[in-house]
Amino acid sequence: MVVTECQKQYGARHTEDFPHMLIYSLPAPFYMDRPTDHARARAVVIAGLQRLESMGVDFIAMPCNTAHTYYKELAASIRVPLLNIVTEACASLRAFQRIAVCATETTVNSGLYQTGIAGAGKEFVPTDGVQGKVSELITGIVAGRERAQMRALWNEFVEAAVDQGADALLVACTELNALGYLEDTRIKIADATAALARATVRKYREGSARPHVAAD
Repeated sequence: MVVTECQKQYGARHTEDFPHMLIYSLPAPFYMDRPTDHARARAVVIAGLQRLESMGVDFIAMPCNTAHTYYKELAASIRVPLLNIVTEACASLRAFQRIAVCATETTVNSGLYQTGIAGAGKEFVPTDGVQGKVSELITGIVAGRERAQMRALWNEFVEAAVDQGADALLVACTELNALGYLEDTRIKIADATAALARATVRKYREGSARPHVAAD
């Protein structure tokens, strides 16, 4: 998504047109079938952020919605800017009014998106009755279960959001991007990960190492 945004935002075409990026895949202790040990999870993510900072990065984008439950503590633990996926996602909802959110139970229970959507002047549409389907869906994607079964669970959630009168569905769990194309004729789909990717490239373009596009 970041590569695509570079192509869109400033016309990157050649290999040297793109940013230097350090991508750190951090195995954090978030589970769908048991309560989160928040102290342990927060400590693991902070250690990961500090490791990236020690490598000399200018800023960090963290494409994990659930980890943003600890955003204030995480941002305070490092000296470089940490982008906020919730802020960026909610800012992308200008064209919509009633928003359902597809996210982990931890993210939903944290109230992050309820607060962000209300702050953007929008209405949060609860889908409590199908949260179990979301948990099953995310668990199945991580475990590599059969794609058609995962698509069926996704469709059940979309139907529930439509039935509740939402005019947009915000995908707020990075794992769901593994399903591939998420557009739907029944409802508009907004993507928190895509919003963060756009913000990442905007932030890069604001920095001292401004993008250089090589001549053909």
